[in-house]
Amino acid sequence: MTHPDDETTAVEAQASPPPEEEAPRAPENGPWHHVLRSITTGNAAVAVLSVLLAMIVGSILIIATDEEVRTAAGYITARPGDFFSAAWEAISGAYSALFRGSVYNSNGADFQASIRPLTETLKFAGPLIAAGLGVGLAFRAGLFNIGGRGQMLVAGAAAGWVGTELDLPFPLQLVVAVVAGMIGGALWAGVAGLLKARTGAHEVIVTIMLNYVGFYLVFYALSTQGLLQAPGSINPKSLPMDENATLPKLLGDRFNLHLGFLLALIAVAVVWWLLNRSALGYRFRAVGENPHAARTAGIDVGRTYVVAMLIAGGLVGLAASNQVLGTTTSGVTVDLDAGIGFDAITVALLGRSNPVGILFAGILFGAFKAGGFSMQASEGIPVDIVLVIQSLIVLFIAAPPLVRALFRLPVKEAK
Repeated sequence: MTHPDDETTAVEAQASPPPEEEAPRAPENGPWHHVLRSITTGNAAVAVLSVLLAMIVGSILIIATDEEVRTAAGYITARPGDFFSAAWEAISGAYSALFRGSVYNSNGADFQASIRPLTETLKFAGPLIAAGLGVGLAFRAGLFNIGGRGQMLVAGAAAGWVGTELDLPFPLQLVVAVVAGMIGGALWAGVAGLLKARTGAHEVIVTIMLNYVGFYLVFYALSTQGLLQAPGSINPKSLPMDENATLPKLLGDRFNLHLGFLLALIAVAVVWWLLNRSALGYRFRAVGENPHAARTAGIDVGRTYVVAMLIAGGLVGLAASNQVLGTTTSGVTVDLDAGIGFDAITVALLGRSNPVGILFAGILFGAFKAGGFSMQASEGIPVDIVLVIQSLIVLFIAAPPLVRALFRLPVKEAK
């Protein structure tokens, strides 16, 4: 007697074709297809294309502000070639000047003069990279560190005090000044982290308010004899940095590139290791992804917030030390941050809070700073155009679906 299950199994075996008779499977895509898809669906593609879109819009603004283009536009219907020729000359001249002012000056008298723009770019990039790391690390922990300006001011004042008031041999005074700046920035940012952990106060509001508090505290110190104000001065400014507290130049006196850029590179390596290879970095990323799940897993979320803001503030403090002890050694002022505290937010966004991405984003924005003045001097392009381009980069990065739609990029597949 045949069991019913045996009959069912026999019927299924007859209904299904043998293995050798199965329809041939479509060949899998080659490795280059996977590489290309990984690039086009990743965040790096969106960042690069955001920069490209911003420069395209910047080109339109350059055309609109150029006198010869506006003149040619008056008779465009009669001689359209003049308009397009003038527009091309304005755009190519502006970006050529940007390149000559930030990477390589082909009109330089010698090799040193030709590569000087690149060294200026790296000099400007140093504090941008360090501050961008501070903002990016806070982002990875789920915190929005908008207090870069206040942290830089307090850190710069601390580093400047050591650099002007203490009398220590080199390099001890330099090391103490850098460490003092990092501690000052860490403590100022730690206030926001502590309030977030203990009271739930939103770090965006707290850090913005601390910007104002830090500004007026430093202004008071720079305006008061016996604190930071230079003796006999009526301006809110300190004495110049002592020679023993100045970051040494890397390529000689002819170039302004100093040790601060190397310190920024070291910070990139340390932050990369911290985020990707350490238990503390794992806690940062876990809390940043989902603080409720992290708390359930046994992570002290409040303590993580405080530690993240302390480290973030220390990195911003390194940027301030870079400024005070290397770039503007003439003395501490309330303008020592030079907009870096807010530019760091853009650098962190462009770098996707990845240390390596922040490194390249910082160099790019350093090139904008170095080349913007060359554009204005040689081509008459307003330096504000560079600021508009930077703002547009943030706008496009904040809207990745728009960038993907404009360039028809494939959407990243969910795992």
